[in-house]
Amino acid sequence: MNPKTTKTLRVVCALLVLFSLFCAFASLSQPVRAHVLTATVTGLNEPFEVALTPNGDYAYVTNGGGSVSVINTASNKITATIFDRNGPFGVAVTPNGNYAYVTNGGSGSVSVISTATNKVTKTITVGNGPFGVAVTPNDEDAYVTNFGSNSVSVISTSSNTVVATITVGSNPQSLAITPDSEHVYVTNFGAATVSVINTATNTVTKTVDVESGPFGVAVTPDGCYAYVANSGSGSVSVINTTTNAVTSRIGGLREPLGVAVMPTGAYAYVANDGSGNVSVISTATNQVTKTLVCVYVTNLNSASVSVINVDPPLRTSPAPSHPTSTQILKLTPTATATAFVGGDGNGASNSNFPLYQQHSVVIVLTTVLTIVVVVAVLVKMKGKEQPAGRV
Repeated sequence: MNPKTTKTLRVVCALLVLFSLFCAFASLSQPVRAHVLTATVTGLNEPFEVALTPNGDYAYVTNGGGSVSVINTASNKITATIFDRNGPFGVAVTPNGNYAYVTNGGSGSVSVISTATNKVTKTITVGNGPFGVAVTPNDEDAYVTNFGSNSVSVISTSSNTVVATITVGSNPQSLAITPDSEHVYVTNFGAATVSVINTATNTVTKTVDVESGPFGVAVTPDGCYAYVANSGSGSVSVINTTTNAVTSRIGGLREPLGVAVMPTGAYAYVANDGSGNVSVISTATNQVTKTLVCVYVTNLNSASVSVINVDPPLRTSPAPSHPTSTQILKLTPTATATAFVGGDGNGASNSNFPLYQQHSVVIVLTTVLTIVVVVAVLVKMKGKEQPAGRV
C-alpha cells in the first residue's frame, strides 16, 4: 500500500478514536446528581422547622422541646443553641441574612435572633398560636400566621413592631410571598381556603377555595403560580396568581404537607407525611414525574436532621402547624444544594445512579468497539505492506 495512503488511514483511525471518546463523554454533559443521604445531624430536641441563610452556610432549626439549633452546613455540626422555652415552631431568615424570625406557639410571640451573635435581640407579641412565618423578598416585613386567632400579624423588620393585623380564614397555617413582595398566599387549614393578601394595603383581596386541610404553599420563581398542599385530600392545588383561580389539581398523594419549587420553576417538590416520601411535580404538565424516598430532613421522632444532597437546589417552603414525621422542604440556595425535608430519616433513593451506569456502559462499549476496529484496520494494512515473498 502507498505510504502516503497508509499515513492518511492511520490519521483517520486516530481521529476516529478521539471522536468516539468525545461522543461518549458528551452524553455526560448534563449529569443529574443523585439524591444521596450524606450525613445525619443529631443532638436536636423534637426538630420541627428549618430555614437557611441566603449564602447557605447555616441552617436554623426550631426544636419543639424549647430551643433553636444552628447547624454549620459545611460540617453538619451544631455550632450554637438558642434556648427558648415558649415552643418555637416556624422560622425564616431575612433576605440579607442578618436575622432569623422564630414563631413561639406557646407564648404568642416572635423571637428575633441576630445571626451574627445567635442571641435573641427582640421578642414581639403577636396573635394566639403563631406558626408560619415568611419575610418579604424586599426585606421590609415579616408575615406571621396566628393559628389560634385566625389572623396574620405583619412585623416591620426595621422597627420589629407589629404594624398590621389581618383577619384571614380558620386556622391559618403556612404562607408564601410572591417574588415582587406584593402578595402573600396564606393557607387556612380549617377552612380549606387560601387568603390572598395585598402587601400595599395589608388587606385580603381574594379568598380561593382549595381542598381539605391546606398546609404548605410555595410560589413559583416567576410569581405566576402558587402550589398548595392539601393534607386532608391528598392533593396539590395550583393557583394562577393573575386570576387567583385554581387551574389544576394533582391527586394521588398521601397527606402532603410542605411544598418547594426549584429556582428554575421546572419542578415542585411535595413532602408526603402519610407515605414518608417526596413527590416531584413537573410544573409544565402538573404531573408527578418521580417519587423520592425521602429530600436537610427534620426527623421528629429520632431528634435528628438527615442531610441529603440534591442538585439543582429548591426554593424554601413554610412550616406545617404541628410536629409530624415528614414535614417540610428546606434547601440551600447554593449550586449544589444540601436539602432539609421532613421524613423518617431512613435514607434516600439514589434514583439517578442508573443514569451514570448507563453512561459508563456507553463509554466502555464505544471505546472497546473503536479500538477493535482500529486494530483490525492497522493489522490489515501492515499485512498488505509486507514485501512479496517474505515469510
